[in-house]
Amino acid sequence: MRKFLLVLMICGITGSLTSCRESTQQKTEDAAKAIGKDIKEGAEKAGDKMEEGAEKLKQEIDEEIHDTDDVNGEEAADDLE
Repeated sequence: MRKFLLVLMICGITGSLTSCRESTQQKTEDAAKAIGKDIKEGAEKAGDKMEEGAEKLKQEIDEEIHDTDDVNGEEAADDLE
């Protein structure tokens, strides 16, 4: 009877450890996917900001080249942003 109980307890412990491992693995995979999604979104936002900055820089250079940056000796309104 003792051997039967011992085997039953070992099977129960093994089963619970196996199910914990699967759940932990699933949680880890979910977390990795979420991290990947966050990284992708952050990279896209950074790329958008870089494009906006490049456009502003291009506009400022164009204004300086064509002498349209100053209006009546004062900075143009778009430079105050």
